[in-house]
Amino acid sequence: MKTKKLVLSSLFIALGVSTSHIIAIPVGISKCFPVQHLINVLSAVLLGPFYALWNAIAISTLRNLMGVGTLLAFPGSIFGAFLAGILYKWIKKLLPVLIGEILGTGIIGSLASYPIAKFLMGTEVAFYFFIVPFLVSTIGGSIIGYLILKIMIKRKPIDKWINENK
Repeated sequence: MKTKKLVLSSLFIALGVSTSHIIAIPVGISKCFPVQHLINVLSAVLLGPFYALWNAIAISTLRNLMGVGTLLAFPGSIFGAFLAGILYKWIKKLLPVLIGEILGTGIIGSLASYPIAKFLMGTEVAFYFFIVPFLVSTIGGSIIGYLILKIMIKRKPIDKWINENK
């Protein structure tokens, strides 16, 4: 069953990397990427917190290597993905996944971006500068991911999707 998880994870990573140059929204020195948050929500529920974290790291790394992302892709994706996955693992409800992705990226990730922007990228920005753009990006992508999961549940209970991917 790990093969199914690896294949689904690979598909999510490929989707994230292949759409990153098309759907990125430049905001200052960051490139907001709503598809990442959609993938984080889907990965958190269908694959679990560690796969969600791995997918976020892999997509961010590949985006940076290809020149279509910035260093801010890391804090802008990993905190939300992991928090969403942990909340789903503990609570088994979709709304906490949505909230976890939004809080993890929009608040924790945006605040974690400040030292990266200042010390690694050499940019002077206010401590709270990334909160609004990160929130806009994550709310849009997370809601789309949430709606996709709701549609999947209508077609087949989520436990069957998850059990098939274990």
